[in-house]
Amino acid sequence: MDVSLIVVVVVITALAFDFTNGFHDTANAMATSIATGALPPKVAVGISAVLNLVGAFISIEVAKTISNGIIDEGLITPTVIFGGLIGAIVWNLATWLLGLPSSSSHALFGGLIGAAWVAAGADAVHFTTVLEKIVIPALAAPLVACLASTLSTYFAYTITGRTRDTTRKRGFRVGQIVTASLVSLAHGTNDAQKTMGVITLTLITAGSLPKESSPPVWVIISAGTAIALGTYLGGWRIIRTMGKGITDIETPQGFAAEASATAVILTSSHVGFALSTTHVVSGGIVGAGLGKRLSEVRWGTAGRIVIAWVLTLPAAAVVGALSGSIAELGTGGTIAVAVVGIAIAVGVYLLSRRSPVGSHNVNEDHEAPAATRAPAAA
Repeated sequence: MDVSLIVVVVVITALAFDFTNGFHDTANAMATSIATGALPPKVAVGISAVLNLVGAFISIEVAKTISNGIIDEGLITPTVIFGGLIGAIVWNLATWLLGLPSSSSHALFGGLIGAAWVAAGADAVHFTTVLEKIVIPALAAPLVACLASTLSTYFAYTITGRTRDTTRKRGFRVGQIVTASLVSLAHGTNDAQKTMGVITLTLITAGSLPKESSPPVWVIISAGTAIALGTYLGGWRIIRTMGKGITDIETPQGFAAEASATAVILTSSHVGFALSTTHVVSGGIVGAGLGKRLSEVRWGTAGRIVIAWVLTLPAAAVVGALSGSIAELGTGGTIAVAVVGIAIAVGVYLLSRRSPVGSHNVNEDHEAPAATRAPAAA
């Protein structure tokens, strides 16, 4: 396949991944606000979409980590990147169908690492950077967010302990509008940059940009727009899991979880850590459950989410490696991978229509997918 044509294919595929990232991660910003009634579902995803777009223009440090830090651009081709993107998209769609808030970021990293490793050997992957800027932050960030949210929730209830419930709910609902908006802004700042980094990496490997280039303006605009459009669709299945499946969220807890997640995500974006917002927000929600006395954390649901986290990087790496290997065979291989990827996407969509989840029923526990429904209380 002609170099210029494969670059176009990879850019389109990267934006498709960005789109799935948007609807997969809407829950990170808005699940708790929707669950507590602080924002109507459609209004919530609309606000989140706009702020994701705005956030894409705030920083490019994470994009530089992706384009110049993880993969040796001199040892791979755009076709390899294409295979890695297919691995990430397939994993995003599978976990969305199950309502599991897995990490779109780690799906992307896994797909790229797997494809590059198989195509060019272990030397194509900068494992030190992967460890320092992906693995360690992935382990630390949820714990930090959980601790911060636990303390914030405790103090929120302690300080407002003598306040009437209706007054407290009203006040924290207003606060949640602010904190949920900040999470959306932070998400755009961190996650939209990952697609910017992939497209920039593609342009570098194709010789269209010099090494260590920053994302061009058109890349920033297109990546921000794609993630905003995906966000607006609303990943209702995952919103249900995060809003209702982990713990019964009240407005002070939602406020604490969102504020803690925002602080962690924005800090990581500033230093160039390609953090998973899903990990951070999930940690914040668990902390919100721990911080309120007598509040229940559904550890069965939390455990399934953690299993999805652990499997994400290696599973996406396997699919990325397979896709990249086939795509490297030539034009026929690239077309075959694209056709299979489209078929999987269509199949997942058709399966999702058997038990649809939308803005009309996102807060109804009894309709939660069986794979993510919390176990009944004894």
